[in-house]
Amino acid sequence: MSDTPPSRAVEDFLKAVYSLQQKTTERVSTNALAEALNIAAPTVTDMARRMEEAGLLDYRKYHGMVLTDKGMALALRVLRRHRLLELYLVNELGYELHEVHHEAENLEHAVSDRFIEAIAHKLDHPTLDPHGDPIPDVHGNITTRELVALNVLDLNTPALVSRFTAENDEMLQHILNRNFRLGVAVCVTHRDPFEGPLTVMVDGDENIIGHAVASHILVEVDS
Repeated sequence: MSDTPPSRAVEDFLKAVYSLQQKTTERVSTNALAEALNIAAPTVTDMARRMEEAGLLDYRKYHGMVLTDKGMALALRVLRRHRLLELYLVNELGYELHEVHHEAENLEHAVSDRFIEAIAHKLDHPTLDPHGDPIPDVHGNITTRELVALNVLDLNTPALVSRFTAENDEMLQHILNRNFRLGVAVCVTHRDPFEGPLTVMVDGDENIIGHAVASHILVEVDS
């Protein structure tokens, strides 16, 4: 791999490794990455070896991979592009939240750095995208917050909806149809046993939502 700008395949690969690293304390396995990218495991192995040669990954056969500092910087750059584009599509172009991910996936590889920074300036340098995901700054710094999934929030604890992690567009739309929005006040008043549904007060109105769906709604306790 040369000093030319990385290809879409490389950027998507690094972004996927970053995403999986956030969900585990272990190295990212070849099989997990193959599933995330919907490509064959031998293809993952081949790409990982080439990216290790380029200094983007620390790859060990049978033990998976982690991003190097160089790979992390590139992954965060792509993530910044993606999340700024999602916010721009929602705030300025009227896209619905469930529509923006795939649009941003295409645009993030096509637009210039100048265009991205113009968006950042236009939106007053935001720190969160429309899903509540943190937007890395231009230096790759990323804000962390103490969030908890709604399905495990203590009963009768006031909280604010802070992030949606649903990757399925239909599930995300289902959540929105239940009146969950970023910044909305919520409180779990009842939770059925054995991963049954939850009764949640959403901005003062009672709502019933499934346990699995609630796991994709992250909240910040309203202190």
